[in-house]
Amino acid sequence: MASKQLQRVLAAALSFTAAPLVLAGTIEFSPAPFPLTDTEKRGILTSDSATVDGVQVPVGYHTILRSGDTAEGTFGLLHDIDGNPLVAEDGSPYISNDNDFASILEGEDGKLYMVAHFEARPGAMYLTELSQDPRTGVLSAVRTRPLDFSAVDGGWVHCAGSVTPWGTHLGSEEYEPDAKQWRDDDISDYNAAMATYFGATPAQASSVMNPYDYGYPVEVKVKNYNDATVAKHYAMGRMALELAYVMPDDKTAYMSDDGTNVGLFRFVADTAGDLSSGSLWVARWSQKTSEGAGAADLQWVYLGRATNDEVREWKDLYKFADVFDEADPIMQNDEDTGTCPEGFTSINAGHGDGDHQCLKLRDIDGDGGVWLSDWNIASRLETRRWAAMQGGTTEFRKMEGITYNPDANVLYLAMSETDRGMLDNNRAGKTLPYVKYDIGGLNHMTIAKGNKCGVVYGLALDGTYTATHMWPVVSGTPITEDYGADADSPDYDGTNKCDINGIANPDNITYMPGYNTLIIGEDTGSGHQNDMIWAYNIPSGSLTRIQTTPYGSETTSPYFYPNINGFAYLMSVIQHPYGESDEDKLEQPSEAFAYTGHMVFPAMDQ
Repeated sequence: MASKQLQRVLAAALSFTAAPLVLAGTIEFSPAPFPLTDTEKRGILTSDSATVDGVQVPVGYHTILRSGDTAEGTFGLLHDIDGNPLVAEDGSPYISNDNDFASILEGEDGKLYMVAHFEARPGAMYLTELSQDPRTGVLSAVRTRPLDFSAVDGGWVHCAGSVTPWGTHLGSEEYEPDAKQWRDDDISDYNAAMATYFGATPAQASSVMNPYDYGYPVEVKVKNYNDATVAKHYAMGRMALELAYVMPDDKTAYMSDDGTNVGLFRFVADTAGDLSSGSLWVARWSQKTSEGAGAADLQWVYLGRATNDEVREWKDLYKFADVFDEADPIMQNDEDTGTCPEGFTSINAGHGDGDHQCLKLRDIDGDGGVWLSDWNIASRLETRRWAAMQGGTTEFRKMEGITYNPDANVLYLAMSETDRGMLDNNRAGKTLPYVKYDIGGLNHMTIAKGNKCGVVYGLALDGTYTATHMWPVVSGTPITEDYGADADSPDYDGTNKCDINGIANPDNITYMPGYNTLIIGEDTGSGHQNDMIWAYNIPSGSLTRIQTTPYGSETTSPYFYPNINGFAYLMSVIQHPYGESDEDKLEQPSEAFAYTGHMVFPAMDQ
């Protein structure tokens, strides 16, 4: 039970939200079965039914396409910059099973389309024309083709996404390559895989790739099947972008940064409906309590204004060594003291792991001093590092999905774990101090006890859609000692380290407007053996399991559409079955094909 201090903090946070609207809609799902048998763990289990506004309707999962399916084109086939299919080592076409976010859009021709991500290097997005059954609402693929990214130097690890208020697809590029690797001529295999897009080998990556080409929001506007434009919004900053989510003012966008020791960013466009120029901020966590998952006021550190055209020029002109000078931390008895030589700023930031760095901004333009233009260049090419140097908080761990509740003017943010930099020189479930995540940094976040089962936070917004407070809404429950429980649980069955009646490692989330229901998808390994999607009733705090997925997969892309031609849709993508765990249980290659699909309901635009 929360202490009185925590209760006061949460009450204060809630008091700053707008007065809730009158909610006319109700939805209640029947629980999806929990998979117990091997057969059930290989399948997709869903709620049998949902009661929507008092009417019971059947619920099922409808697959639009699986990776490798053909509908004129081959869904998930990766291509090089010239449009040639990539081939695997055995000479077979390289088809990705890393399906991720998939949007439903209406083209300018009035037809329905889906833009679907593949979280690979090189990445891919596919445009699929859809047909809609007028009786059942079920969507089917008519034809599919890859989108051409050659004008923007290819796509990179397209993870989650959103749909803008003006009806375009807003995708992402996660885990941006570390430009320091290019300076040191030590490019990781992960980053070097992108070289195949340019017809080169990974060993040639340093000569064919520019790391500053990747890590940005990607907007896709669909006119018709043969005319869809792709734009990277360099002005919004570069990070391990899980997704960007645009608020109802058509200007403010929140961006989640996935990884270890990362930040939360807010972009405000100069012009409504146009993300090509604007100003960028990073959140600063001012902790109010360390209990539970912590709670804080949020301040915002200004990182400057830029345009796509400016950053497009900068990324081709400058390298890491042009932006920053770097020094080694000061050591004492072979241990890092957490300090830097005079003139260098000490930070701890990155998306891979804790990394104490000593940096100094260079005179980038060579004009005899460090000017505001130099700041802007650093803020867009090295967004997280510059944010840390300016005093922003870069201590979050595995920041994932974002969604907005217009009924209460609350933003929701999923944190797959509360661990590492979010704690105070410690690790969840560990007994020894782990200073690497806080050493050299500002250590804004000092949550008392981590939670490797994860948390969904609420963020109160003011009248300008600026987040002012952050507090935990729903958390997973560890049941094993190594996951941070107080003692071994008799409920531990050897496979599920988080309580099976609650969430484990929340990832993508979506809100059902007017229905007080938050949908939470999981990306968990040993937290739950089979990943799940949950419906969370906000007033009651109750969770209902509505879908489970096969061994080794993760749930991606839950995204809700209240009314498309008289039907509501909950998108659901099942990524890389047997690919994250339980690989030894794969019996047929076809079992590993990913699923892109949906659930369908009567229109729910209350």
